[in-house]
Amino acid sequence: MGLHTLIDGRIELIRFLAPDGAPCEAAPLPVNDETLLHLYQAMTRTRMFDGKAIALQRTGQLGTFASALGQEAVGVGAAAAMEERDVLVPSYRDHGAQFLRGMTMTECLLYWGGDERGSDFERARGDFPNCVPVATQVPHAVGAAYAFALRKEDRVAVTFIGDGGTANGAFYEALNMAGVWSAPVVIIINNNGWAISTPRALESAAATLAQKGVAAGVACQQVDGNDVVAVYEAARRAIAKARSGEGPTLIEALTYRLGDHTTADDATRYRDPEIVQREWTREPVARLRAYLLGRGLWSKEQESGLLKQCAEEVESAVARYLATAPQSTDAMFDYLYEDAPQSLLAQRDIARRFAPK
Repeated sequence: MGLHTLIDGRIELIRFLAPDGAPCEAAPLPVNDETLLHLYQAMTRTRMFDGKAIALQRTGQLGTFASALGQEAVGVGAAAAMEERDVLVPSYRDHGAQFLRGMTMTECLLYWGGDERGSDFERARGDFPNCVPVATQVPHAVGAAYAFALRKEDRVAVTFIGDGGTANGAFYEALNMAGVWSAPVVIIINNNGWAISTPRALESAAATLAQKGVAAGVACQQVDGNDVVAVYEAARRAIAKARSGEGPTLIEALTYRLGDHTTADDATRYRDPEIVQREWTREPVARLRAYLLGRGLWSKEQESGLLKQCAEEVESAVARYLATAPQSTDAMFDYLYEDAPQSLLAQRDIARRFAPK
């Protein structure tokens, strides 16, 4: 199966596992059993965290949260292919990748709770913080990659963007410069079918989003984003390609957003429930579980143990998050300027007056 193949302007879809978990071909998967178990455990962990984060938001203990439900394979597969020295430039739905890179669940909760200390990662010091503005993380990633090339550093930048974000000018500008500079960057499109309430069909008339790399001189490919093996293998090859000086790659991962865009959204207003139900039969966690069970690599006992372990980890992280004393309102003003202008100092004084005692 080739890394990418252009056929009449279309791009071949790369897949190793069918929706029911059956291998698509007789050849062995391009990953060992240990890696498969690692990927499965990471996706399960991400899903359990998501459920708890949504519950915290619904009970007023967390701010707006962007779930990765149904999309776990995209972040987990790509991050698992990265080296520690590489740099992750995330969007706002990439905690599955961030957990593998060393961000803690408590840090994630702090961030979504409105505390910027959640972006001061204790372990993943080289990675960028969450980027909520649409598409601006891609220029950041390309710029970082260009810096790596100039410094002759053996590092690759990996970034994610949603399908809707690929219609943004910042995406095109960054993609163009990635091609011009032959930057060591991998740009992964998380095509989950929806840009909030706008369906993919109204976002772009392109047959695939991956082919947007063609005009920029960027290698492009499309993968089944619900097949974590396909995502991992595509990302691994693209990262190796970038590291060897052969330039950037644009990967479109086809997946589906099973939940709301964020907890501020209600997807039932614009999505057909029958389609959502159908997509539940294609989701990545059950797909890999079925393969592992079929191969005798996983059991019900191991599943129960993993769920218990993940639940304990999540509850421990929540306890640390809830026990963290809030910052002073001064934190909103302390890190913007070396010498704050008088207008900002006036706002700081007002915030102090109305701050909870």
